[in-house]
Amino acid sequence: MHIGLIGGIGVAATVVYYQRLSAAVAAAGSKLDLTIVQADAPTLVKNNRDDNRAAQAEIYARLIDRLKAAGADCAAITSLGGHFCYDETVALSSLPLVSAVAPLDSYFAAQGLSRIGLLGTKVVMATKLYGKLSNTQAVVLEDTLPQLGQRYIDLALRGEASDDDRSYFLNAGQRLVQEQGAEAVVLAGTDLGLAFNGQNPDYRVIDALDVHVDLLARLACDQVSLDDLETTL
Repeated sequence: MHIGLIGGIGVAATVVYYQRLSAAVAAAGSKLDLTIVQADAPTLVKNNRDDNRAAQAEIYARLIDRLKAAGADCAAITSLGGHFCYDETVALSSLPLVSAVAPLDSYFAAQGLSRIGLLGTKVVMATKLYGKLSNTQAVVLEDTLPQLGQRYIDLALRGEASDDDRSYFLNAGQRLVQEQGAEAVVLAGTDLGLAFNGQNPDYRVIDALDVHVDLLARLACDQVSLDDLETTL
């Protein structure tokens, strides 16, 4: 299956999607058929802050039309924060849209997790992954949601993490475990790997990007079909 990715939100996360998807498909003995289009991260951030779902969905729809014209069979948004207008995008999309949020609840349950901590954009954290978790309880750091969300946006737009960023997010994860009882900390922002990669916190970390990539890889290898999936949030 030809996979279409809406990238650029941010660039670092798009590179990771490309690397990990390519590696997963190669490991399965298949060849990757992939097209990536570039969204504009600052525009998305503004629309997210303004809750301008219709405007961002129209931008996505135009990008998805380009993916369809390139031969893609499905599309995916390479940003959990970018899913804030997912339903509006589905209504306009010329291709099936493969959610990065929908697979997470069943993944957490399969891992035996009942309580997870979230790090990501303010909206992702405040809505507990858009209210789509039914089998798993999500916890957040309510007292620092605006600061955490802004720190993450700054990191994603910059495309790199400083030592201070790493310390900040690692400590936030530690608080989720110690103060909120999280059994694992979920990187619910696709650029958070910039802060966590190469680190060894004394708590379990799950990168939501990996769950999405695994699903996209199975689609790319025709191990599952779009009919098998719940493609809406």
